[in-house]
Amino acid sequence: ATTRALLAWFRTTRRELPWRRRRDPYRVWVAEVLLQQTPVDQVVPYFERFVARFPTVRSLARAHEAQILKVWEGAGYYARARNLGAAARDLVRRHRGRLPRTVPELEELPGVGPYTARAVASLAFGAPTVALEANGKRVAARWWVERGDVQTTAVARVLERRLTELLPEDSPGEFNEALMELGETVCLPVLPQCERCPVSMTCQAYAMLESPGSIPVRSPRRRKPHLRAAVLVVQSAGRFLIQRRGPGGMLAGLYEFPGGKIERGESPEAAARRELEEETGLRVPGRIEPIGIVHHSYSHFSVDMHVYRARLPRIRRVRTDHDRRWASRAQIQRLPLPKATEKILHLLRRTGNERVRRRSMPPNARI
Repeated sequence: ATTRALLAWFRTTRRELPWRRRRDPYRVWVAEVLLQQTPVDQVVPYFERFVARFPTVRSLARAHEAQILKVWEGAGYYARARNLGAAARDLVRRHRGRLPRTVPELEELPGVGPYTARAVASLAFGAPTVALEANGKRVAARWWVERGDVQTTAVARVLERRLTELLPEDSPGEFNEALMELGETVCLPVLPQCERCPVSMTCQAYAMLESPGSIPVRSPRRRKPHLRAAVLVVQSAGRFLIQRRGPGGMLAGLYEFPGGKIERGESPEAAARRELEEETGLRVPGRIEPIGIVHHSYSHFSVDMHVYRARLPRIRRVRTDHDRRWASRAQIQRLPLPKATEKILHLLRRTGNERVRRRSMPPNARI
């Protein structure tokens, strides 16, 4: 009864999403990778842009990493984009450009974990497997009043076993998608809309608890650390000094202005000068202009970037590692940029960018 009610609800109310129009395995895979860390409503424009530029596995495999990162720009968690490119090359090399049909083979691809493998296998190929992500875990925990931490492997396995008993043989992918849809739109984290739920009649949390939203138990969130950084935008003859982050680590392969963390007891201006010299070998004589503070929040920390600008009478030589270069604004816009760098560029536009203007923002201006 639960399965029938859930599927009947899904078939009449499901959202029209571009990856649902046709069950192409490649499109399903790209969508699932995007959905790993990004809400559905935000995924749609990134998905459409990505598959328009790279419509097939082979077109993605032929692309340079910088091209992939540029198309991915703004979606965040850029390791996902790098892994998509690596996996596409692997698919061309070992699978003739086609996604394999089984969970074990899918898990061999770079960046494909158990959930993504199961989602692709069930949605694209009809594999009889439960694909359980955060929304599905929340729904299942409420169905059976599971009071354990659903983020633990042990509790997740219990929920998977129970859901396997509900999995329809003829439409396992549709069941998985319906479960996710229910969690996204009705069985919400804090205020579940039980009056709209198609399966409330079999939900134990709804029957037994005054507040079904108290399930599952949520671990208290740790407070994000807050950092202070300094960035020095060096420009000369209409060009800016920009550099590429090295391989591995956060934002690998993306371009940014020189800068880094402000050390204890160090002024933002001193940090900006120090970071520039350490990274590029370049010293800037005389005054540097404070143009504002850019705030940006990442998944595990937030940062205030004190942005400075220095204008040089001529272009100077700098270290050539990290693809360091002098680039015009148009050239920079063609490079893959993290969101924080986009914010700095916006701040530069507001303060007159390459042109010398007297109406600059005050040093404590924020963006």
